[in-house]
Amino acid sequence: MSDERPDEERAATFREVFALREYRSILTATTLAWVGDYIAKAAVTVLVYRESESVALSAAAFAVGFLPWLIGGPLLATVAERYRYRHVMVACDLVRMTLVALVAIPGMPVWAILCLLFLTTLANPPSQAARSALLPLVLSGDRLVVGLSINASVGQAAQVVGYLLGAAIATINPTVALLVNATTFALSAVLVRLGVRDRPSAMTAAHRSHLLRETGEGFRLVFGDPTLRAIAVLVFSAMLFAIVPEGLAAAWAREGNTSGLDAGTAQAAIMAANPVGFILGGLLIGRAVAPARRVQLVRPLAVAAPLTLVPVLFDLPPLAVALLAAVCGAAVGGLLPVANGMFVRALPDGYRARAFGVMATGLQVIQGLAVLVTGLLAEWAPIPVVVGVWSAAGVVLMLLVGASWPGRTRDGGRTPPRAATPAARQAEETAAPEVGGPTGQGPVGQRSRQADAPTR
Repeated sequence: MSDERPDEERAATFREVFALREYRSILTATTLAWVGDYIAKAAVTVLVYRESESVALSAAAFAVGFLPWLIGGPLLATVAERYRYRHVMVACDLVRMTLVALVAIPGMPVWAILCLLFLTTLANPPSQAARSALLPLVLSGDRLVVGLSINASVGQAAQVVGYLLGAAIATINPTVALLVNATTFALSAVLVRLGVRDRPSAMTAAHRSHLLRETGEGFRLVFGDPTLRAIAVLVFSAMLFAIVPEGLAAAWAREGNTSGLDAGTAQAAIMAANPVGFILGGLLIGRAVAPARRVQLVRPLAVAAPLTLVPVLFDLPPLAVALLAAVCGAAVGGLLPVANGMFVRALPDGYRARAFGVMATGLQVIQGLAVLVTGLLAEWAPIPVVVGVWSAAGVVLMLLVGASWPGRTRDGGRTPPRAATPAARQAEETAAPEVGGPTGQGPVGQRSRQADAPTR
């Protein structure tokens, strides 16, 4: 059964997808790495705060994981196409395993911890790119859609579990949490090596071009087309606020109004609330709201995301903060699928992978900067005041950004709009209909990259 390709007109089932051994190996390996990452993220913020007693440095430890996307995310993701996907994934896991184990060495100075964390996260873009490109080779037809849906749900659940475990373990011993993360990377490497079939690289030497030129074309497409630019700005703006409670949770739980909760429980509640809300918001909007209505809800949801966090100004207890963070996450979880769908429809085939590389990088950078800036502000003002004022400013920003929201594609949402830039129009006119084009990645691979791109 696992070797049969499903009818393109028939919806695939979860049973069909899980029947594929390769997919099970990829999903298990990825889930282990995700859980380990979030355990380490929660533990490192505690470790750095204990060593430095600085909210800014604790926030920097959380934010440093986003910086590699700013420095070289699109380039590193493109590099993954030049080598065998299995080799890239295994190599990235082994590199991250080694570096995280070094962070766990007792007495490591804060500056060394931050440097090692930065080097560790440099392996994330090529690993994610390789996994995204590999999935359409493993899953055919509607199995790919179902598989990506499973990945998205499992990813959010892994974040919740990782934050809860990380905060709990870090309260006792942050070093143990880091060693758990190193172990998850080791297990992930073994699962990929033994459970995934080796395949040749998608891009041959004859198809390679200048990495900087290809990356620049992706940026010109996203920010040169009015529809794509409006969607990108709205998504980036929304993520400026949703991530802040997570990034400041370690210091918030130890400096704010705990209402009798221990610091570990308070931190876990705040960090896990947003992804829980994200899952619930996505399910609610996706299942209970008609497609046309979803588009109409984008503007109010965009404003609601920061608005729900404004009441933290009043130094609320951790559970109340967690509840507001969950509502914020639900608003973001409701608007992102709609925005992503419109973004997909507005893209020409030949530019989809690069455009989503730009979006993935933008999301990572925006979140990292938001946590870093609010962490610095929290050195001068109480955390509840910083988050509340930051969110109030976000309400104003989202009202302004919502004014340029396209509402729907130019033809009423039935077909994608024509790209606005000359380079994009040329790609749209010459896009190859099958795998193996000039960049070594056909439409199926491009769709998988966009759908599997990180949204958080």
